[in-house]
Amino acid sequence: MIETLISSKTRIKLLLKFFLNSKNSSYLRNLESEFGESTNSIRVELNRLEKAGMLHSFLKGNKKFFHANTTHPLFKDIHNIILKYVGIDHIIEKVVNRLGDVDRVYLEGDLSKGLDSKIIDLIFIGNIDREYLINLIDKVEKMISRKIRYLIYTDEEFKNEDFTTSGTEPLLVWKKD
Repeated sequence: MIETLISSKTRIKLLLKFFLNSKNSSYLRNLESEFGESTNSIRVELNRLEKAGMLHSFLKGNKKFFHANTTHPLFKDIHNIILKYVGIDHIIEKVVNRLGDVDRVYLEGDLSKGLDSKIIDLIFIGNIDREYLINLIDKVEKMISRKIRYLIYTDEEFKNEDFTTSGTEPLLVWKKD
């Protein structure tokens, strides 16, 4: 879907990296190892996005780090497009809104780090009917062409869990009003 609008695969990876989770920051060599692409193609796209004001940079030691400019007028729009690209919008619409007693939903794993993945790792907080959840997830997986792995926690269990081992804290994608 997004590939028809944006022809650069590197740019898509960068948008996913920085606009799915705006807390992500990274430097050129790290992006090279994550993406498996040449530093030159990544540098060109980083410079374009920074020149457009969509990314900010800062120096930390001898490394130039990049992160999303959350005050850019298009930030929310791009963030929403990336959510649709990943399939989070379908998950919210078809799963979360039909489950009933859900307090929050978090994104975990590679996608929360801004790396494209065929597996979406979700954490559901609340009192959830597991059988109904499995049924809904089966339907959504076919729609978004990705697999969904999930964990279910009560609020108390979630507060006591240590997520620091994964390197990224879970990304909140939905919260009860």
